[in-house]
Amino acid sequence: MPDHDYVDPFLASLYDAFNPRESSGDFAFYLPMIMAAESVLDIGCGTGSLLHWARESGHTGRLVGLDPAEGMLIQARRRTDVEWVLGDLSTTSWAAEFDFAVMTGHAFQVLLTDDELRTTFSAIHRALKPGGRFGFETRNPAARAWERWTPSHVWEAGDVRSWNDAGPFENGYVTFKATYESPSWDAPQYSESTLRFLDVPSLNAFVEEAGLVVDEQYGYWDRSPVTDASPEIVTIVRRPLT
Repeated sequence: MPDHDYVDPFLASLYDAFNPRESSGDFAFYLPMIMAAESVLDIGCGTGSLLHWARESGHTGRLVGLDPAEGMLIQARRRTDVEWVLGDLSTTSWAAEFDFAVMTGHAFQVLLTDDELRTTFSAIHRALKPGGRFGFETRNPAARAWERWTPSHVWEAGDVRSWNDAGPFENGYVTFKATYESPSWDAPQYSESTLRFLDVPSLNAFVEEAGLVVDEQYGYWDRSPVTDASPEIVTIVRRPLT
């Protein structure tokens, strides 16, 4: 299902139920890269599920989760053997500290302005060690995923039901409202989000401007190439050695 800004602790508590890591293509794709890296930064870590999984899988190095939503970090802090940081890349000052950085769950798409994108890529360049890599994904605009974000597509977790109602695609942006309801609640809960969709040339231009290099780019988690039919643009970039 589409991802939302789970600032509210109650909505954050529902996130993993609606997005189980075992069925998440992005987690399975990035986990081997995390396990191979001594130090890892998870940007927009949400409930911390990916870094929890890394620890459960035997990662013994440094793991840091960064998220601007306190509600999400309340869930993440169930594990105390990971560094959890409230904020975003504009508020941090890491310098050449990480072998691998990752941004999952299409969190990249909440970077809505060119300045936000430039700030993010610049901070990632600074945070990575020379030769370090950053993995992230954004939905391919050619696949027009928002057309399926309608009330007729319902997700269920226990007795909670959720659906989305997306507005039109306008100049690269889509705004949608998520509704959550349960027979045990007095009233539904709501969350509204806006996402930005970038095509490959636009995305890679921001990468290049930041002094990073595209190492790998795929259209899905099976490492197939990006085409107009691909649902994703999965990208691994690298900070050059010099």
